[in-house]
Amino acid sequence: MKAEDTRYYIAIEKDTIYLLENQTLYLTGTLTLRRVSVFSRKMIKELKSSGLKNYIFNFDKLESIDSAGVTAIFYIQKQLAQQGIKIRFEGGNESITRKIELFRPEKFEEPALPEKVNLFEKVGNSVSYFFSSYVFGFLTLAANVFYFAVADFFRPKMRKAGEVSNQAVLIGVNSVLIVVFMSYVIGLVLALQSSGQLRNFGANVFIVDLTVIAMMSQMGPLITGILVAGRSGSSIAAEIATMKVTSELDALQTMGLNPIRFVVIPKLYASLITLPFLVILASVAGIVGGATAAYFYLDITPEVFINRMGNVMRNKELITGFVKSQVYACLIVLTGSFYGFRVVRGAEGVGKATTAAVVVAISLVIIADSILGLLFY
Repeated sequence: MKAEDTRYYIAIEKDTIYLLENQTLYLTGTLTLRRVSVFSRKMIKELKSSGLKNYIFNFDKLESIDSAGVTAIFYIQKQLAQQGIKIRFEGGNESITRKIELFRPEKFEEPALPEKVNLFEKVGNSVSYFFSSYVFGFLTLAANVFYFAVADFFRPKMRKAGEVSNQAVLIGVNSVLIVVFMSYVIGLVLALQSSGQLRNFGANVFIVDLTVIAMMSQMGPLITGILVAGRSGSSIAAEIATMKVTSELDALQTMGLNPIRFVVIPKLYASLITLPFLVILASVAGIVGGATAAYFYLDITPEVFINRMGNVMRNKELITGFVKSQVYACLIVLTGSFYGFRVVRGAEGVGKATTAAVVVAISLVIIADSILGLLFY
């Protein structure tokens, strides 16, 4: 073929000859799976060698085409486009055009390569995303939760009957055993490790001061906060995340119920009520553990320990423990709810949300304990 000619006959097979006239290729006969391999290979070769840059495929004389044939003509169009040769299609009866539209391959655009950014831009983008997505989102949720908590306090009909009691059992009562046991062990170890040093200076009796003050104002609330964050915080995040994945939260909104008021507020009330009692039990268990170590290693009888404890204990330690319990309760419920509402995928998303909620809740409890410790001391 020569580029300056106006009419060509392109022989694909012995019984298949196509006419190329004035940049228009007239396809005839059938274009099915049996012919597409030879058709594609030879047509690309012939059209490249013609020297033309624009072609029209005319289907008026084409009798039949299948999915393989449609794929072949679009494959030819794509391969020649890479050589700067454009092809467009025209004509064809209703059956041909319908099959072409039906089997037309989807267009996949190649993603643009990301632009290289310097270190400062990466850090800036990360900080901006953190504050806009996490900090602002957490503060917005906290504002909504506290507003509804105050607004619904005198309107019990706005929440499910008996839900606060049910959550109090799940969050508080079911945590008593692990909190008491761990507090006892920590109080025992704390007194045991201190007894060796106090015995060297003849200050055995001061083990009471150390155990009581440490457990009442510091270790009792902190142990309770960490254990409840790990046990109940994960449960809150998993429950809300599952409700979102299964569209239960959408169903609540459809029924005119606010998910925060219906799901989160009862958990907040239950946590605020039960955590002070858990802190008291943890402190008492830790003091009992300290008394056990003092009896066996420092020869301090329970009577001496109790009498000394009455002189050491102050209202300040009680108030400190109560304030910390309220702060920890709010942080645990807010963190679990925040990550539960943020879940975006199925079971995998629920697992990730639960893990993140536990880690962040424990971290916030420790940070809050440090800040409150500086404020109270």
